[in-house]
Amino acid sequence: MRFNVFQVSRRGGRETNEDRMGYCYTREAGLFALADGMGGHPEGEVAAQIALQTLAALFQQDARPVIEDPQGFLQESIVIAHQQLLRYAASKGLSDTPRTTIVACILQGNQAWWAHCGDSRLYLVRAGKLIARTRDHSYSELQEALGRVARGGEPFNRNVLFTCLGSPGKPMVDCQGPLVLEPSDRILLCSDGLWGSVEDGEIVQQLADQDAISEAVPELVEQALRRGGERSDNVTVLAVEWEGEGDPAGDTTQNLGNSGFASTIQGALDVDLVAAMDDEEIERSIREINEVIRQSGRGANRR
Repeated sequence: MRFNVFQVSRRGGRETNEDRMGYCYTREAGLFALADGMGGHPEGEVAAQIALQTLAALFQQDARPVIEDPQGFLQESIVIAHQQLLRYAASKGLSDTPRTTIVACILQGNQAWWAHCGDSRLYLVRAGKLIARTRDHSYSELQEALGRVARGGEPFNRNVLFTCLGSPGKPMVDCQGPLVLEPSDRILLCSDGLWGSVEDGEIVQQLADQDAISEAVPELVEQALRRGGERSDNVTVLAVEWEGEGDPAGDTTQNLGNSGFASTIQGALDVDLVAAMDDEEIERSIREINEVIRQSGRGANRR
């Protein structure tokens, strides 16, 4: 398959950046994911990283070289990531669990599947039009869908979510697809730091007007930071442009090793979490993820 990808994350006015993003791929399938660690709970950046690590590890196991059931994979993998966060909190003796939102997309063949939990979003733009967008698991989006208006005309608090990964209850995971892709389709995954400051129409227009996603995405991020000002949230965006099936036209999949798999998610671990986790904790986290996969029985049941 052929695709271009561009990703960027900015801390904004926050003390730490709790957003994480990344992608992994074989020659015939790709997983793109973004997580936004939730403030008000411990170790949000760790929650986001563990969630992405879990999805990447499961993708590497199941993509041989394609995912047999992409929608089922996304649903199951996100729930396993949630379970991993609960195990992590228990192993650390935390009184509260680290929590995160997540949005993930699989491209395979000429189709796309995606899933999300929380308010990190996916946009799919085709020929200048918004084809699809995830709907936030937030109180404000729910009230808007029901046509309700807050008293006094004040907007509902968009930051109040009714589901996420790491909470005591089982997370709600919305899955969509398959959607048949066309060349030049653009898919954008983002944290609320972007869409909270930049309207949907502006996001779509910017993606449509620029010749390349490498030009569109930085401008969107800068626009969100300018509008957010000194108290701007973390702004994280991962964008993909679909070029079609067949052998790669550029160097997108040229870095595959002998395993036929490559990932940016594991490689970012040491840099992103150096302030929160020492080497022993990082290695333990990876071991725990592998143990979750083993306990789920996936290794014995898949192929």
